Amino acid sequence: MTDNTGSGTSASRLGLIGVALSAAALGFAAVYVTQGGPDNEKGASAAPLPAKVERAEGTGGELVAFVRKNPAAELADVSFEDETGAKKTLADFKGKAILLNLWATWCLPCRHEMPSLDRLQKEMGSDQFQVVALSLDRAGRDAARKFFDEIKVENLKLFIDSTMKAGNGLRAVGMPTTILIGKDGKELGRLPGPAEWDSAAAKALIAEALK
Repeated sequence: MTDNTGSGTSASRLGLIGVALSAAALGFAAVYVTQGGPDNEKGASAAPLPAKVERAEGTGGELVAFVRKNPAAELADVSFEDETGAKKTLADFKGKAILLNLWATWCLPCRHEMPSLDRLQKEMGSDQFQVVALSLDRAGRDAARKFFDEIKVENLKLFIDSTMKAGNGLRAVGMPTTILIGKDGKELGRLPGPAEWDSAAAKALIAEALK
């Protein structure tokens, strides 16, 4: 007679592990949209963040999830295009602090937070600071422009990466992801998920980056 007790126990354990992983995945998805959207490359993965990070102090509210890099970290010099089709890289913005927002037209949290980024650019945009809204979407320039027009974005310039390679290069595991970059081109910190970027807490982060 064959003893199936061992195999039955293993199956039960695997079932419990599967339930736990599913619950964790649902919790993660509730925070922001992963790159498993309709335009994402199958099998794409992102490298883990460096271990030496710390939570930003005194930010409060939604910005409590902002993770500061200490020390500031090097970033891949990813490439993309502006609305005219001209090639751009992050190196083109050195000399000013930037708030790099990675988004997509199919991302509902992106639609929710984009107006606050537009207001932030209007209030704080200068030759020292810029909000860089980078669309990672195979739908391309026309779809991104339509998105901006629908939510009445007036102050942000449009940047597009229809290859979506910038997301992996910058180790973004979902959208929106927003990265604060210093004048030297190094990452000061990032926030996965949406936030009110024209809040007092957000402006304090920007002011710190401009020192």
